[in-house]
Amino acid sequence: MAVASLAGCVLAAAGVVLVAPGIARAASTTPVPGSAAPAAGALVGAVPASQQLTVQVWLTPDLAGATAFADSVARPGSSAFHRYLSPDAYTAQFGPSAAQAAAVTAWLTAEGLAQGHADGGRDYVSATGPVSRIQSAFGVQIDRYRVTGANGKPTVIQSNDHAVSVPASLAPDVLGVTGLDSAPPVTSGAGPVPTPGPLESKATPACSHYWAQYTKSFRPAYRGLTKGSLPVCGYSADQIRAAYGATTTATGKGQTVALTEEAAPTAMPATLKDYAKGNHLPAPGSAQFRELKVATGGTCGASSPGAAQSGFYPDEAQMDSEAVYAMAPGADQLMVVGEGCNEDQALLDAALAVLTGNGAHPSASIVSNSWQIPLGEVPAQTVHAIDVRAAAEGVGMYFAAGDAPGLNVTDSDPYAVAVGGTTLGIGVKDNRVFETGWSDDYASLDAGTWTDIGLGGGTGGGTSGVLGQPAYQKGVVPASMSRVRIGKRTVTDRAVPDIAADGDSDSGLLTGYIASGTDAHPGPYQTEENAGTSLATPLIAGLVADAQQGQQSAFGFINPLLYRLAGTPAFHDILPVTASMPQQDRDAWEPASGGASPGVDVFDSQERAYTQQVTAKGYDTMTGVGTPNGAAFITGLRRAADCSQ
Repeated sequence: MAVASLAGCVLAAAGVVLVAPGIARAASTTPVPGSAAPAAGALVGAVPASQQLTVQVWLTPDLAGATAFADSVARPGSSAFHRYLSPDAYTAQFGPSAAQAAAVTAWLTAEGLAQGHADGGRDYVSATGPVSRIQSAFGVQIDRYRVTGANGKPTVIQSNDHAVSVPASLAPDVLGVTGLDSAPPVTSGAGPVPTPGPLESKATPACSHYWAQYTKSFRPAYRGLTKGSLPVCGYSADQIRAAYGATTTATGKGQTVALTEEAAPTAMPATLKDYAKGNHLPAPGSAQFRELKVATGGTCGASSPGAAQSGFYPDEAQMDSEAVYAMAPGADQLMVVGEGCNEDQALLDAALAVLTGNGAHPSASIVSNSWQIPLGEVPAQTVHAIDVRAAAEGVGMYFAAGDAPGLNVTDSDPYAVAVGGTTLGIGVKDNRVFETGWSDDYASLDAGTWTDIGLGGGTGGGTSGVLGQPAYQKGVVPASMSRVRIGKRTVTDRAVPDIAADGDSDSGLLTGYIASGTDAHPGPYQTEENAGTSLATPLIAGLVADAQQGQQSAFGFINPLLYRLAGTPAFHDILPVTASMPQQDRDAWEPASGGASPGVDVFDSQERAYTQQVTAKGYDTMTGVGTPNGAAFITGLRRAADCSQ
């Protein structure tokens, strides 16, 4: 991430860049595209010159050749369909050359940086050194800025002040540079809601165990509504499995789902056993869950930015694992935890670790990534290179679309499977009462007067103004959602998301976590309701593992298959809320809590002028092609992946 130049940092005159004192520049340098972000913050001060940083210089692969290959192995009917490359074969055929890596390593060493080396797949060269040396090498000033964090509160980050530059002779070999900033990625969980204890009485319930078990009538009316359902206490595995039609025979056995995380959970094997027991699922086998830690390098200080911003126990990893287990209790899980001062890079390294695997095979064919990196925070081409590598190797990269309107660099890439969120009502008999796009307008009731607070939560999505429409979306995404105005031109671009599942905190999953102890001596197991597209993403990953069970090859990059099935019974077509629906299915009553006034969440708020998103029949920018429809989804994927059909 780069912050826009501030007075006193960089001056421009007559085409010559005058850099802040103390920064030496090479005689001929070239700016690296995508290394400057449009957002700016208030300057706090300089980062100490002696502070150590680890940076990654991403190397340019043969993206044109790799993209053509990835398209061919993902396209049904192609002669190359599902004939994937091993990680080593990909590196040899399309990856940056050893000479590229050696040249960049030599330059970094000459600039006074140490520990220069290429990663396992030769995707980037990493090196470590003091800020003073890094500033000199890349022609930037690294300062601290006060910005608004993902939780809406002020936070201080460090960042380069403008685009980085590299020697002109190396520019063709450099795809991007990461590691200069400390802005954390965004985990997409809507936030855990502590599960209330036993309901004191039916007259004063706090939540419902199934949709509309308890409702609340209120006055005055809000948007014509006078009754709402209480939010669910958290759906059980049985409920969410029934809603999406998970079968008893398709359990994901023989498949491996990787989960990329920014923090390691406490006693995850014990947690998973407790979750299985509490949800009447078979106990996980001793080798069914594995954890791998990947070190990026660098020092982080007292705490990570993500943990500091969260405000609650970091239980993201537990929810991811349990959501996959709920849908695919027979699948193996590999949790890859990226460790390092720069959390963006740590998560990218976690994803790359799955793709490089053991050289002969990637570590998993399904990767659930319940996080986003905002646009501009890392060069988009680095994420694109990772996703293209994944598609060529037969690995599906599932990315959360986020819990706020708009796009991220991770979900908007055309080789990512972007997962959006819904609001899901499950009835007393585990039946689907309704499901609509997750976009809640929240209003607060104070002294008999309603105050519209605005969008209180909703799925990410929309249409890119940069990335063209991929072939698989043609004929499926309507022009009203694929065309955007750029200046005086109208372009047809990539639309997000691709598929969706439950994400609203009013209808989330009951998850569990252990906050203290060790694997040998775990602490007490606790439960809470949790949600977000962080929930939707592993739910989808688990269902894809079910569909992949017993198949001759992995589905890999699945979007060409998903869009081939659009409009078929494989999906629930998610429709907008209408006035004909019962009132209790159109909003949720939020009881007063923690000193806050009561209010309502009005579902599927169609505020396209603000969100640029809509829920509609067929494809839409809230839920993509829809949500999985159980056996029809599993059968449909298998048939679509069969070239003979």
